Amino acid sequence: MLFEHENDDPVRVLTEDEVWSLMDRARYGRLATYAAGELDVVPINVKAVGRKLLVRTTPGTKLAEVVIGGKVAFEADEVLPGEAWSVVVKGKARLLEHSGEIQAADEAGLESWIPTLKEVYVEIEPGHVEGRHFVLGPEPDQI
Repeated sequence: MLFEHENDDPVRVLTEDEVWSLMDRARYGRLATYAAGELDVVPINVKAVGRKLLVRTTPGTKLAEVVIGGKVAFEADEVLPGEAWSVVVKGKARLLEHSGEIQAADEAGLESWIPTLKEVYVEIEPGHVEGRHFVLGPEPDQI
């Protein structure tokens, strides 16, 4: 089990350090954006680097929403035998434009999950992180 639970509670709120230890292993998740009065959620690959998130994308709707709106949420989770976890990172996204930032992003080892060329990096600066760990099992009987 990844985390111990007190009093047999099936839900455990994670500390910030625990959240980042899980984000260090996360490779995929969902990016939520809000721009021009529209919400959007898309699957995306991610890499945690120094308590920030790094995503790589192509020019298009997703990138436009990030640049226009700025505020985003990212959610990652994993289901394992008998347990699961979920993490949400809320923050501000910005396009990486300076050559030093882009070079550092290239060296971070962010891998794409589909064979398309992704030339644009976006960094998410967290404003708030939260996470939960769950012990999985059947619903208890009602009394």
